[in-house]
Amino acid sequence: MEGNGGLSNFVQRCKPYIAMISLQFGYAGMNIITKVSLNRGMSHYVLVVYRHAFATAVIAPFALILERKVRPKITLPIFLQLFVLGLLGPVIDQNFYYAGLKFTSPTFSCAMSNMLPAMTFVMAVLCRMEKVDMKKVRCQAKVVGTVVTVAGAMFMTLYKGPIVEMVWSNYIHPHKTYAAENSGNSDKDWVKGSILLIFATLAWASFFILQAITMRRYPAHLSLTTIVCFLGTLQSIAVTFVMEHKPSAWTIGFDMNLLAAAYAGIVSSGIAYYVQGLVMQKRGPVFVTAFSPLMMIIVAIMGSFILAEKIFLGGIIGAVLIVAGLYSVLWGKYKEYKEKEVETIPEAIKSAGESGRMNTVMEETEEDNDIEMQKNQANTPSTPADVKSFEPNKALA
Repeated sequence: MEGNGGLSNFVQRCKPYIAMISLQFGYAGMNIITKVSLNRGMSHYVLVVYRHAFATAVIAPFALILERKVRPKITLPIFLQLFVLGLLGPVIDQNFYYAGLKFTSPTFSCAMSNMLPAMTFVMAVLCRMEKVDMKKVRCQAKVVGTVVTVAGAMFMTLYKGPIVEMVWSNYIHPHKTYAAENSGNSDKDWVKGSILLIFATLAWASFFILQAITMRRYPAHLSLTTIVCFLGTLQSIAVTFVMEHKPSAWTIGFDMNLLAAAYAGIVSSGIAYYVQGLVMQKRGPVFVTAFSPLMMIIVAIMGSFILAEKIFLGGIIGAVLIVAGLYSVLWGKYKEYKEKEVETIPEAIKSAGESGRMNTVMEETEEDNDIEMQKNQANTPSTPADVKSFEPNKALA
């Protein structure tokens, strides 16, 4: 029995790790499938529309059923915040990310996305949501990590370097690959793609900051996500009508384009949101973010196999710097989280102690009052009415 209990506890401890590792494989698959779809000629504007339409259809039933009693009313200020969230996330971030992915490679895009915690930290400081005390080691770690992350991104953007051959590259000789169709990109396109990815990361960091503010007024998470995806779908349709003038761009069949839109909407926006929410409740946001570099490694391996993707030395060095900076920022956030926990426990003990002392004082006061009342009753002479009132009791006796 003890062995079964130990095995059960071990499985329970492993569940968050298994969930996050599986999620990174899901994200990696999204990057590879999306890259194939974009290389086949699908418009990234149309892809964004279909992706968030699928995401809205998947999340909406859960929001309607699970949050029907806790969903607050939408006021004008909340609606404006939701509208801006739809603009920052689905429209700006996704379109810039897909455009940058088209100009670069899946591995490069994933490496750039690891800048998100550092960018979010900078945005939080600018919005005065986070204070920086350089006397504390955790603040120093976050600042240094942010600088290293930005340096890694700049290095990846400005320096490509020689091609690094994978061990298995010599054994794979496809006659035609999707990476080869994009291999003619110039260095100018590579820089353009890098800049687009940086802007996408900035938009996503701004999305997180505004989302944290909006959740204070609108705490129904599933409903918020559904509304943001729906508004993002409508905004993306408007942008696509402006940018894509060919009706054929909207055409989608049972092919890779449909798979890319459905996969990104259901897996990356639907299932991923639910899994991240569960893990975040148990282990916190730092634990969730710490697994993002794993996606880059998976994409690099999958990309070299499936797409025959070329990996450059500059990308590897820049990715190492970004990951080092990422974990420096996460370490600072982890220490900050632990310090807040330590500060909260003594306050709880203190309040409990104070309430206990108050209860003791109140009990002592009540006991003193009872004693005084008994003394007063003993010293007070009995009236005739009192004597008459006791006579029935005597008769009963």
